[in-house]
Amino acid sequence: MPLLVFTDLDGTLLCHDTYQSDAASPALKRLENIGVGVVLASSKTASEIYVLREELRLQHWPAIVENGAGLLPAQAKGALDSTIYAQLRAKLDKISANLRVLFCGFGDMSITQIADRTGLSFSAAALAKERAFSEPGIWLGTSKEKNIFIKTLRYQGIFACEGGRFLTLSFGATKAKQIAQITKTLAPRHTIALGDAPNDIEMLEAADFGVIIANPHREPLPELNGEKFGRITRTKQTGPVAWNAAILAHLKWHSL
Repeated sequence: MPLLVFTDLDGTLLCHDTYQSDAASPALKRLENIGVGVVLASSKTASEIYVLREELRLQHWPAIVENGAGLLPAQAKGALDSTIYAQLRAKLDKISANLRVLFCGFGDMSITQIADRTGLSFSAAALAKERAFSEPGIWLGTSKEKNIFIKTLRYQGIFACEGGRFLTLSFGATKAKQIAQITKTLAPRHTIALGDAPNDIEMLEAADFGVIIANPHREPLPELNGEKFGRITRTKQTGPVAWNAAILAHLKWHSL
């Protein structure tokens, strides 16, 4: 395989506002034609990723789900076992009430509330609620209280990660760890990762090449390892428009 692509979804391959990927179609088609693997890597659930993977014709490749907390094998369908998620929720509910009340996770929300928070349709929000490994949520307290909350969870073996919209809790598996395993299995000539949010940093730095997709909806990412040497670059355009341009430029650069 000449190349393996790892990509975030919201704000990267998918438009932040519309959740559409149409602008990236030329690059996706080119990747398909030359046999390049595209691994979706997102905070979305297996149920959500399965639908998107089918729509994007990427069902032949594994997908990293729930911010790296789990993996959806190639060709696998639907929700995964939720035992780990139940354990995560149980530990979350054991922390002090004055901290717990400041975190409103998807497990605390109705499908309608999730739809309102995300802009997803009711049916899409229902898929987002079918969790197996992690718990995204809204922080309702101060920054100081959040730091205490995160430190408290660490004693329970729970890690917190800031994404484009939510604070996501998990038992510590990351996109970078999943990338390492997939890369070892598929053995591509080289890899490229594209993302826009803090929870993409490890993924961007783990790949041979990284592309930070501009996102005007949040603060820019700090300078990453590799930027000074051109291994990681930044786009001026946003979302799937930037994704399309970055991939086509990378293919041209490597004569693919």
